[in-house]
Amino acid sequence: PVKPVIDGEPSYEGIPQGLHDTSQPFWTDAEIRRYAYWSVFAGCFGFTYGNSAVMQFYRSPDNPAYGAREYWDTAIDAPGSSQMIYLKNLILSKPFTERIPAQHMLEGGQGERYDYIAITRGSDYLFAYTWNGSTIPVDLEKLDWQVFRASWYDPRNGKTIEIGLFEKDGTGTFDPPGGKTSGNDWVLILEKS
Repeated sequence: PVKPVIDGEPSYEGIPQGLHDTSQPFWTDAEIRRYAYWSVFAGCFGFTYGNSAVMQFYRSPDNPAYGAREYWDTAIDAPGSSQMIYLKNLILSKPFTERIPAQHMLEGGQGERYDYIAITRGSDYLFAYTWNGSTIPVDLEKLDWQVFRASWYDPRNGKTIEIGLFEKDGTGTFDPPGGKTSGNDWVLILEKS
């Protein structure tokens, strides 16, 4: 039977990308957001946030595992922990059970590796996520509505920037604020108007 899926243990904030190899870069809030939005927009019911120091309740005089660099009672306030509420708020701002993955709405393909664009939609809205500030080309002809409002949602702080009111006409290419760089992530919001 169909069952909900949750991304239960992706990467933890503050843990080495090589897990046991502390010479590797450590996962940051930016990468954690990437996994969270990719998972949920692909259809996951939810996403589990984790932090290395909190997971092991690292404190003095313990020897940390996985190269933990701060104590758990400090790490509990790491940036990624508070940014997960913005994903929840965005998803719950629309009817939860009608949301479906919508990669077919992209014009020209979904992009590869960090250029991957994830799209989810409901009957009167569409969310498209870019992790690195890539432009988002949407096939507007596949929208079920003629007039729509567009805005940018910032996954780092939960704030929205209005773009404007549009009529569907071919392909709409939306260019997020800032340049193309890792961690300049944005959610494009299109809403029936």
